[in-house]
Amino acid sequence: MQRTKQQALMFLLGALLVGGVVGFSAERVLRHDPQHEQSWYRREGMYDDLQLTPVQRAAMDSVLDERNCQMHALMDRVKPEADSIRAAGREQMMRIMTPEQRARFEERRRDIEARRKEERAARDASRKRPTETCK
Repeated sequence: MQRTKQQALMFLLGALLVGGVVGFSAERVLRHDPQHEQSWYRREGMYDDLQLTPVQRAAMDSVLDERNCQMHALMDRVKPEADSIRAAGREQMMRIMTPEQRARFEERRRDIEARRKEERAARDASRKRPTETCK
């Protein structure tokens, strides 16, 4: 019986760790930080800062577009698994909380989701270049 509890705890800790790593990685890849939009991280700003020639800019665009397509393809493959881990963790957390805590947790989650949706819409509206289509 003790061994079963230890295995369950290790599985839970492993799922939490994997979920955290995947979530952190996805957040770093997909994050949009408005303060960086005007600096190095915006392509044109980086190109201007580096004083790239038009030929270099075109080559950099190709490299960055291909990298972005590869990152999106990777995220598309792991997203279902990450969502599953996140849902399982959320379900386990809900079992720990009282009904009042669950309600507050869900309210916070909805607020965060709404804020992310607004940020995504603002980011998409501010893009000067059309989104590249991947092969």
